Amino acid sequence: MENAPNNESRPSNPDEQKAENKPQSGQRSGQGTEMTNNHYDLHGKPDADKRNFVAPDNVNAKHKNPVLAQPPEEFTGLKLGKPATVAAGVTAVLKSMEFSWGEAGVGRGTHALLKLNQKDGFDCSSCAWPDPDDHRSVAEFCENGAKATASDADTRRVDPEFFAKHSLVDLSHMTDRDLNNAGRLTHPMVLRPGATHYTKIEWREAFQLLAAHLNELKSPDEAVFYTSGKVPNEPAYLYQLFVREFGTNNMPDCSNMCHESSGSALSISLGLGKGSVTLNDIYDAEVIIIMGQNPGTNHPRMLTALQIAKRKGAKIIAVNPLHEAGLSHFKNPQDFMNPIKAVGTLLGHGTPIADLHLQVRVNGDMAVLRGIMKHLLRAEEQNPGTVIDHAFINEHTTNYEAFLETIQNTTWEDIELMSGLSREQLLEAANMIAPKQKIITCWAMGLTQQKNAVMSIQEIVNLHLMKGAIGKPGAGTCPVRGHSNVQGDRTMGIWERPHKEFLDALANEYGFEPPREHGYDTVEAIKAMHEGKTNVFMSLGGNLLSAGPDTEFIAEAIRKQKLTVFVSTKLNRGHLVTGQTSLILPCLTHLDIDRQRSGHQFTSCENSMGVVSQNKGVLQPLEGEMLSEVAIISGIALSTLGDRTKVDWVGHTENYDTIRDSISRVIPGFDKFNEKIRKPGGFYLPNGPRERNFTTENGKANFTVTDMVMHHIEPDQLVLMSIRSHDQFNTTIYDYNDRYRGVYGERRVIFMNSQDMQDRGIKERQLVTITSYYEGQQRKLERFIAIPYNIPKGNTAAYYPEMNPLVPMASVAYVSNQPTSKYVVITVEAIGEFLPEGSTSSVPVAALAE
Repeated sequence: MENAPNNESRPSNPDEQKAENKPQSGQRSGQGTEMTNNHYDLHGKPDADKRNFVAPDNVNAKHKNPVLAQPPEEFTGLKLGKPATVAAGVTAVLKSMEFSWGEAGVGRGTHALLKLNQKDGFDCSSCAWPDPDDHRSVAEFCENGAKATASDADTRRVDPEFFAKHSLVDLSHMTDRDLNNAGRLTHPMVLRPGATHYTKIEWREAFQLLAAHLNELKSPDEAVFYTSGKVPNEPAYLYQLFVREFGTNNMPDCSNMCHESSGSALSISLGLGKGSVTLNDIYDAEVIIIMGQNPGTNHPRMLTALQIAKRKGAKIIAVNPLHEAGLSHFKNPQDFMNPIKAVGTLLGHGTPIADLHLQVRVNGDMAVLRGIMKHLLRAEEQNPGTVIDHAFINEHTTNYEAFLETIQNTTWEDIELMSGLSREQLLEAANMIAPKQKIITCWAMGLTQQKNAVMSIQEIVNLHLMKGAIGKPGAGTCPVRGHSNVQGDRTMGIWERPHKEFLDALANEYGFEPPREHGYDTVEAIKAMHEGKTNVFMSLGGNLLSAGPDTEFIAEAIRKQKLTVFVSTKLNRGHLVTGQTSLILPCLTHLDIDRQRSGHQFTSCENSMGVVSQNKGVLQPLEGEMLSEVAIISGIALSTLGDRTKVDWVGHTENYDTIRDSISRVIPGFDKFNEKIRKPGGFYLPNGPRERNFTTENGKANFTVTDMVMHHIEPDQLVLMSIRSHDQFNTTIYDYNDRYRGVYGERRVIFMNSQDMQDRGIKERQLVTITSYYEGQQRKLERFIAIPYNIPKGNTAAYYPEMNPLVPMASVAYVSNQPTSKYVVITVEAIGEFLPEGSTSSVPVAALAE
């Protein structure tokens, strides 16, 4: 690490800016002058399949299928402490070192961390929060980034000998933490029909086996090709190229489950399904609204940017059902290396983050925004010309009058009922916003996985259009993406509904006609698999079984496939629930050195703010037979397509520059790709909304008029939302602890309002049965541990993937078809058992009185 005496400063001289086309706050040249690649073609899109399939029997599934699709029910030793009020600090530093050195060793682990997120190093494989354009500290990573890197640098091995010792049944009874911590996958493996163990297979045979299954299909549409957001740009581009040359657009991806709602809302209103701000804008903002996001756990490096903004005078409004430590106070680990700041940071309470916390009810964010805007309109009436930016509205927007009417017709009674907040609380937020113009709204899956997700995000846009708070310094929209390159994968063409311009560019570049009919998104793909419409499922990274809703429904769908294929770095539960035949194809990680015929290769990733930068491995791979993702995709393509292919797969594998040359001709914004990617810090992609160039059909930013849909539940019912623990990233579980919420040694818990527990006769640590309800169906999970927590009455929360079996496959957000893991209607019923402190065995409730 190095001293960070003045994190707040950044160069103002353009000559000092390192990233190509870096937009200094207030400068927007070259950021929206050409067509920007967008992934939405809504013309002719059929309405999503609304059929409600039969609910699986979650409780008895473990008896019907000895290979468990759900994590095992065994307890791991719950201990409860007080929820934290400060994020990061010394503990975060110690935990980072503990994970790094424990899994990778001191030398290997330290070397990896010192190259993590550096301009000459590799991109973090966890979240997509951007790196600073200019100065980067020696330790440019967070605790969870260190955990992800340590996991990738793991020296433990899951090799053929490991699989020989463990059957699928045995492996499925391991926890998700233990599966991940078993080590790195080192050899291609095959599960033959009827076999109980994976066995080794040679790469050539694996490619031929996959090719034979694909070429036997009656139609290319009988195959599904899933993608994780961890995949870098170059292999993602080749993957979609192979799939389209094979003949289908069936490319569901994790975006369908995380930010599909953001793209649906932003594309129609602003013309681009991405955010419109840069990291420098965060620093310069006067007001930052954070909705449905827990940056302390899911995007910890964001806290540094919020700290800079706070020290420059910004007000921060947190809108979340839970009080999260990261939005309370933050102790920047970098400050410990600064003698001036170290003592104060160590002994003090850290930097206060949120000035106002609005503890909204789950799915009530839309009402929060309506209430704030209603107050702003009233303030404008009392102080004409000082609150609303009429000049911006008149020049750049449409539909303002209809929007005004909608806000005026929304009653305070409905706003208060839906949000769970008072008119006075919303006035406090509005008073912070009213005199300011530099406003940024950030959001994540707490918003996108609601029933009203798309409409809520459209209301965010409406608020920014009212204030003219977009396309100017310190202002704009900021959907905070999860996985490292989930945004880049979409830019590279990983989507099921490609627009004509992209397909025409592919056809012109390669000389084949790509399929034009839209493919399956994630929800539709799972349904098609379940109905037997597909026979091959391939996953490039990821863990669909554990990431998706309705776990046992997905398991049933996967088991119906003739072949399942998993390109992975580490073992996960998704590898255990398979088709008749299954392949595990081990690949390199971000931090592994990738040597091909032309030398040391690098790939690239696009972060949440549209910066594309290098990703160059720094560690020697473990001994084994792992291949790069590029080599695996090329091998599959050559084996499957043979003489039919128009693509130079061998050339692309030998030198990744040739891939980037093709990308530069196919995808807007990537001209001179090989030149720009080699400049320190990379380059920014064009972004129309940053300079008020709205590439919608009418060329304007559109105010949106939507219904504020109220969802009524029965008096005994509650609403459940999914959350992550602190020792977790997506479906990867590093350990059983969630120290910010005071939960240690256990994941099978449900957080409840204390009054809701009392009303149901549920005591702390008592076991409960959770039942979800959807259109006459019920889904049950047994033996969860009830914990009282500061959450709105009527709301509950539980960790995923444990709670995923309760999420109905057919329950999706309006418009986006994104699963509603943040809105599940449930009842909670007490069982006559409770779990003592630190125990792995429950005892009768009567024992409490003894």
